[in-house]
This record gives sequence, structure tokens and C-alpha cells, in this order.
Amino acid sequence: MFKGMRWIALSLVCAAVTGVAATASPARTAMLSVTTGPTPPIRSALFDPIFRTSQQTTAFAMASRAGATYARIGVLWTSVAPLTLPSKGFHPADPASPYYRWSRLDATVAAALANNVQPIFDIWGPPDWAYEVQPGSWTGGSPKLEALGDFATALASHYRDSVHAFSVWNEPNFTRNLYPQDPTYYRSMVNAVADSVHAVNPANLALAGELAPYKHAASPTDKNTPIPPLDFMRTMLCISNTTPAQRTCNTPAKFDVWTHHPYSDTGPFGQATASGGVELGDLPKMKSLLQTAQNLGAISSAKPVQLWVTEIGWSSNPPNTKGVPIGLETRWVAETYYQMWKSGVTLGTWFLLQDLPRSTPYQSGLYFNSADVSRAVAKPMLMPFRFPFVAYLRAGGNVQIWGRDATSDLRAVAIQQRIGTGGAWQTVATITSNSYGIFRATLSLGAKSTYFLRAVAPGSGNSAAFSLTVPPNENLNVTPFPLGG
Repeated sequence: MFKGMRWIALSLVCAAVTGVAATASPARTAMLSVTTGPTPPIRSALFDPIFRTSQQTTAFAMASRAGATYARIGVLWTSVAPLTLPSKGFHPADPASPYYRWSRLDATVAAALANNVQPIFDIWGPPDWAYEVQPGSWTGGSPKLEALGDFATALASHYRDSVHAFSVWNEPNFTRNLYPQDPTYYRSMVNAVADSVHAVNPANLALAGELAPYKHAASPTDKNTPIPPLDFMRTMLCISNTTPAQRTCNTPAKFDVWTHHPYSDTGPFGQATASGGVELGDLPKMKSLLQTAQNLGAISSAKPVQLWVTEIGWSSNPPNTKGVPIGLETRWVAETYYQMWKSGVTLGTWFLLQDLPRSTPYQSGLYFNSADVSRAVAKPMLMPFRFPFVAYLRAGGNVQIWGRDATSDLRAVAIQQRIGTGGAWQTVATITSNSYGIFRATLSLGAKSTYFLRAVAPGSGNSAAFSLTVPPNENLNVTPFPLGG
């Protein structure tokens, strides 16, 4: 089937991606061949403050080499707009208004695009004159809707030909980010931005959500009151918490992509213990609620609504002594992308290209921290970020595999098997990925828990070896960002 390969006809079996196992003789005299059919994509993105620094060009180049095709960029409104409202001559919807300061953001966008990384703009932080409710010591305030819409118009117009994804706020289900804590007001914010960016270019994507996962109810000493994501969504979307669900208002939410930050305390398949929380293992609940809202007409979008993850990660040990052991996190990165894809997510954003300084709890980077990012040392988890691959032992020695090649396009992917930690790698199957680079199958290999599997593809190299033994601390209870030395 593939040029240059010899196929032994003794027991060649082709299997579709419906979960049917491809079979071979116990003597392994035949190569298994599987073709992956159409699936949704899973694109990779990064979110890191280094993208807004003097090292941004190098950082974007490293992000691109790591396989990221998108980067989430925080657009601090007050860093672009005038700090005080001019008495005359300022037209906030006009990007050419002399009081706007675009140069720093221009440099960031240029550096991203030069390295084939598409920016995702996340609007937040208005100037004082654009607040409807001023922020307090523990509350984030809320913006004026007209001012927000005008700024979104200016932003989308200035970057008409270069940026096409615009998100609204960061974790608005926290009072420290949005106050009063009113999901219906957040809907109005989203609609104001959506109307503006779609008016500039109907192909632009309006993003909503960016919700925190919600771990637990606020303690008496915690002044940051959260709303659980599913509760926030139902109120914003006007969807009842009943069976069957019903609309509770007639005002649709206007967005094309729902975004979430599903940080988990128990790994890639962890579920929230708090009612209404959404960690990685709860993403199907969020996807289902979005589908229900769309079916009921509660979402206005010219396109099928997508689900994106715009932040995920865990600090690793090393360097964070209270983080996830770095070998386990290497496995978790691959499993995270599999879990997101399986849950209907079409873009997953890892938090940090490189670790932040040790004085912070944020050591979730693909690289260890370095003052000069070009000298940063890669962690083992860089490999599964670029080339995610998982393999799970099933009954009868069958192995369920999934991956995405690093080139994210159609390739002949060799699946190799190794017995134990020191054995030689043997190619046992070839899978053709689809146009998004996704490959999957269930292979009859007579495998055992002591085996390791990996994928090898042109332009991708070798994936990280994936053990068929589930680690005893697979469901390690960790805080994603503990403060540790």
C-alpha cells in the first residue's frame, strides 16, 4: 500500500477507525495496515508572557518548532488606549485615532506571523474611563459595553488582515476578574465584541468563556468568589438545569468558540469534585451543554460552535519540588491532548513555553527557565507536545492507540513495539493518518503490560515511548501550580 514497503500477503488485514481490531498471526509474519478516516482536528497552542517581551521573536520561533500553530496573546486594553479620555479628537472605534498606541502589539503580531503562529487576542484590563463599575481591592470591576465594542472594532480593524480570533476577558467566573459577578452582563460583553469583530470581517472568530475550572466553594478567608463553570454557562446562555433543558430568555449569546481552562488536580482524566466544576475529565459535559444551547437557538453563530482549551498545564518536578514528577508529566502531556480531542476540543493551549522564575509556582513550561530563552533546556514533555501519542492495553493483548503526527497532515506512521525498557524496537503496524495528522486504531498485538509503544513518522521523528503499564500515581492528587522550591 505504501511505496517502498514489501507486504506479506499471509495475513494482511486493513481496519477502519471504528474500533475494529487489525489482526495478524501470532508469529507476526505480516505487517498490520490501518487507514484513519475523517476526524476533527486538535491544534496546539501556547500561552506565555514571554511572547510580549523583547525575546518574543526567539520565543515564537521556538513555539513554532515545538508544533504550536496558535498563541494566546493577552491584549491589555489600557496598554493600547489612552489612560485618560481625551476631551476631543479621540474616536475609540477608529484605530487611526492618534491616541492609540499600537507599536508594541504590532511587534508581537509581526513576530508571531513571521514564525507561522496565529495570535488569539484576549481582551481585558480597560482604562479607568472605560469602566462601568470600577474595580476594588478584591474585585475586577466591569467595562462599559459601548466602550468595549468600540475597542473591539478598533482592534479588529487595525489587525484586519492578520488576526482573526478575539476572546473576551480572562476567567470572568472569578470576582477578582469581573464584578459584579453577573453572567448575563458577561453575555452582553461577548455580544458587543462579537458584533464589532464580525462587522469588520464576518470570518473573524468571536471567543467566549475563558472560565476557571472551579475547585471548591470559597473559604471564609477567600475574597475571590467563584461561580462554577456549568452554572455560569447556563445563566449566560439562558439554559435551564432541567431535563429536558429549556431556554429561559430570548437573548442569544453571539460567539463562535467557547473556551475553557480545565486545570485538574488528578491528571488528564481528572474530574471536579465540586458541583458544576469542569476539569479535564468533565469536558464532555461542557461540550454537551454547548450542543444543547446551540440546538435550542441560544447561541448565534454562522459557524458550528467550537470548543477550545486556552490554558492547561501542571508544574513539573524538577524544578518544582511539589510538582508532578517530570516523567509522569511527559505521559500526561500526550494524554491531555488525547483527552481534549476525545472530548471534542479542536485547539489545546499549554500554559508556558518555558518555566517562570523559581520565585513563582509556575514551572509548567516545555523548557526550563533561562534568562536567555534561546539557551533554555528542553524538558522531556516537549516531545509529546509536538508529537502526542498514547497506547492503552485492552483485553486479549489488543492495544488502543491514538496520536497526531508533528506535521499535522497525512503521513504513513509506523507503530513500533519494545518489550521492557531495554529491548529493541520492532515495527508492528503502519497507520495512515488523516489530513489533520490524526491516527488511531485498535491493534491485535498480543501485547503485555511490560511492553512500550511509540510512533515514528516522516517529518515528526519518534514520539515519546508510552508504557502499557499505567503508573501507580496516574491519578496523583496535585495542585497544578503549587508553591515549591
